[in-house]
Amino acid sequence: MKLRILFALSIALSVIGGKANATTYNWPENPNDTVITEYPDGVPLTRAEQDETLLDVARRFHLGQTEIVRLNPDLDRWHVKKGDIIRISNRRILPDSPHKGITLNISEYRMYYYPPAVKGMPRQVMSYAHGVGRQDWKTPLGETKVSRKVKDPSWYPPESIRREHAANGDPLPAVVPPGPHNPLGQFALYLALPGEYRIHGTDIDKIFGIGMQITHGCVRTYPEDIEELYNQVPVGTPVYIVKQPIKVGWLENKLYIEAHPDLEGEEMTRDQRFDMALDLIRKANDGELPEFDQQILNDALTRLVGDPVAIYERLPFLPGEEGVTVQQDLGNHPVMTKYYRGPQNPPSF
Repeated sequence: MKLRILFALSIALSVIGGKANATTYNWPENPNDTVITEYPDGVPLTRAEQDETLLDVARRFHLGQTEIVRLNPDLDRWHVKKGDIIRISNRRILPDSPHKGITLNISEYRMYYYPPAVKGMPRQVMSYAHGVGRQDWKTPLGETKVSRKVKDPSWYPPESIRREHAANGDPLPAVVPPGPHNPLGQFALYLALPGEYRIHGTDIDKIFGIGMQITHGCVRTYPEDIEELYNQVPVGTPVYIVKQPIKVGWLENKLYIEAHPDLEGEEMTRDQRFDMALDLIRKANDGELPEFDQQILNDALTRLVGDPVAIYERLPFLPGEEGVTVQQDLGNHPVMTKYYRGPQNPPSF
């Protein structure tokens, strides 16, 4: 496979003055495909041009801490040496949700924004890393919308949070005004949910918590990302909050699977994970289970790296052809479906 080397920026983005765009993907050529690719010609790598942390690299490439650590298990997150090769993300499978507004998939610490289509321009998807609620302050699931937008918000910590901080020897005031130590950052999108749930920035003390399960239920993003989102998303934009640790999607007649670790306190058994994967594969394949590569699937569901891998390839239809399917009962194994291009009679087994 051809590798594309992306050389790191010579000057890292600063917490205050850094400006970056979201990872922006063009929609696949087939509008029914749901695997998006940033670098179509291979696996993207970057070379550290100075001693830095893996988290510095994560921010530069719009990734969260959990994701970049999973992609680089042999590197010390706190000490990346000059010249080290670092793997970054390339493909993503879109969550199974409406392709409009914003989708937050808390299982992958990632949000997807579908900007309105522009006539004559390719459709795009913008993606941002974010943090989510920890085990005892879960981020709620469901459909909602952006109810209001606030620049330089003040934070009024609930009494429960003030008690928690006081017990830890870190008392909070009744109001935290705008500024570099306000955990809401400079911009906030308030959601139409009971309680004060927001998509917001962060303060200079928690910048490396993006992409982790550490908040009190809100969705925390990099400062430059929330600024960009704030300036694009109008009030009333639909927001879908989902929890999809396993995703399945097509790209150019290949079926991909992407598997993430469970959130803290919500661990699945191995059998539950495989059952979920098989159900999603059937759903993506018109209710039938294809003859996929079981070794690749086993590896993806064991390693849980969150990187999409192809498990099955179907034959593309030629002009005037129709698809013919035949089921093969493998005894104690699931029923498999093989695909043949027609017009022709399916072979017998």
